[in-house]
Amino acid sequence: MLMTFLLVVQGLLALALVGVILMQRSEGGGLTGGGSAGGLVSARGAADLLTRTTAILAALFIATSLGLAMLAGATRADRPIDTSLARPATGEAPAAPAAPAPASPAPAGPALPADLPPIQK
Repeated sequence: MLMTFLLVVQGLLALALVGVILMQRSEGGGLTGGGSAGGLVSARGAADLLTRTTAILAALFIATSLGLAMLAGATRADRPIDTSLARPATGEAPAAPAAPAPASPAPAGPALPADLPPIQK
């Protein structure tokens, strides 16, 4: 029950995180270091509503991920091994599989001229 709740919350957080990230203004450059170097560290950059919202949503997403991982590790119960496909222990060989259907002949390729010299190595 708790795992289902956390999964739903994590899905909603993921959608909100994607939406907030897509609403932010692109500074350009991507991984090439575009934008101002002090923009994120300055008081104005850190106080931006979308930046703070992104940080909070990311922290909550990580927290729910860790919570789900801990729940999955704690609630794992021992399950019996499925032996329905195991070979019988009587020493009998398993039944041979049916023979495959004969393959259709491959289509002939283009005919080669008869006057070609043989290939030499």
